[in-house]
Amino acid sequence: MTSGIFIGGGGPDYGTQQHLALGYANRHGLIAGATGTGKTVTLQILAEGFSKAGVPVFLSDVKGDLSGLAKAGSASHKLHTPFTERAETIGFTDFTYEAFPVTFWDLFGDQGHPVRTTVSEMGPLLLARLLELTEAQEGILNIAFRLADEDGLPLLDLKDLQSLLVWIGENAKDLSLRYGNVSSASIGAIQRRLLVLENQGGAGLFGEPALALSDLMRTGTDGKGQINILAADKLMAAPGLYATFLLWLLSELFEELPEVGDPDKPKLVFFFDEAHLLFDDAPKALVDKVEQVARLIRSKGVGVYFITQNPADVPEDILGQLGNRIQHALRAFTAKDKKELRLAAETYRENPAFDTEEAIREVGVGEAVTSMLQKKGVPGVVERTLIRPPSSQLGPITKAERAEVMAGSDMAGKYDDPVDRQSAFEILKSRADQAAAEAAEAEEKAEEATPFEREFNAARRYNGTRVSRSTSRASRRQSKSLGGAVASAVIKELSGTTGRRLVRGILGGLFKGR
Repeated sequence: MTSGIFIGGGGPDYGTQQHLALGYANRHGLIAGATGTGKTVTLQILAEGFSKAGVPVFLSDVKGDLSGLAKAGSASHKLHTPFTERAETIGFTDFTYEAFPVTFWDLFGDQGHPVRTTVSEMGPLLLARLLELTEAQEGILNIAFRLADEDGLPLLDLKDLQSLLVWIGENAKDLSLRYGNVSSASIGAIQRRLLVLENQGGAGLFGEPALALSDLMRTGTDGKGQINILAADKLMAAPGLYATFLLWLLSELFEELPEVGDPDKPKLVFFFDEAHLLFDDAPKALVDKVEQVARLIRSKGVGVYFITQNPADVPEDILGQLGNRIQHALRAFTAKDKKELRLAAETYRENPAFDTEEAIREVGVGEAVTSMLQKKGVPGVVERTLIRPPSSQLGPITKAERAEVMAGSDMAGKYDDPVDRQSAFEILKSRADQAAAEAAEAEEKAEEATPFEREFNAARRYNGTRVSRSTSRASRRQSKSLGGAVASAVIKELSGTTGRRLVRGILGGLFKGR
């Protein structure tokens, strides 16, 4: 198991062993097939193979079945006889039952150790995707992250972001001059989306202690790689949260891990189940980011395997990066199904022994059409492969057994209790409290002041220039006002009886003089 992972038997009688080469396991892969065709068991045997090769694994348990990796299979199981017969058919001579080192994780902290990250680490792009924000609302979110960086306001949990948005709303007029329009309606929409996220239980994702990536990349004393299982049965009720968290984890691996080139085996293998949730209604910027990560994370020693029902669920640019492929049966009931089946068959290197399209349609449960990368990264010829039986238990373990595994884990107690250190919420609250205290102190001093002091404080302070201009203007206004009053009185008198007499007298004297 040092150079490859045994997958199953191919060829006419399933006697030709098919392996996934460890040296090309970081070239990514695809596990596809309709519901009930055996994708989960294939995922289980790959996780076992990587673990035995000393490669840590991260996978999500959507249905709860993969917890059986923590317990050895049993000869008393109803499928023991079919499993042993299959092992003989494919030449799996060292088939034995065994358990594997497992660490359980859970965003809600119920079925595994809590998983947390900070709002800052999530970033505005992924957070906007999680909250399903519009372009304008995403702009407000970017402003919030910029202000947090510039003003030293750590964004750790949701209440930090909520309090910062409130502050932005209160200072929207000033901020709009620098960052453009800051709409209170957009802020309100973001706050409502954050409330929905809280109601879905997503608030527990944000906070400290944040998950250390090194805790996902451990190897036991026996040399087996740790299998990290994320409980996702409840998480699937919030598919946006599920997809965003896995994409965040993938992005963190890409950003933090050093370049290693082409290692003999991967440093970590990442299985992304229900991959279609990542791309459904995703904006182009997000799809471009996934493509970038898929293309470049290979050099970090990380292999990414997408699990989905149909290869068409994965964008073509990303699908082209997936070199190792295990295709379970696809059903073709409609014209669209037939077209997608034909396109799926065309992506494989043709085998003259059979028709690939027909094989994909006809393979049974536990059987698949496979193509693995070979020497120099060349895709292998497509084969009809009978998948090997799992060594661990097929199906979930009990709650008591899960609790026992968690209690004996190295992660027990490390992430259980949240830590709420000083961050944006506390800093903004402290500033508001200080401003309120200063205002209260000023009001108290004003109430204790004497009438003379209150009148003095309320009076206009002396300023030579302002008084001079103000006095001169007042004088002009006073002079103008007095002249206007006299003129008004004279006009009024002239318009009356006395005025008419005066005019007649003046005119009479003038005419007499002539």
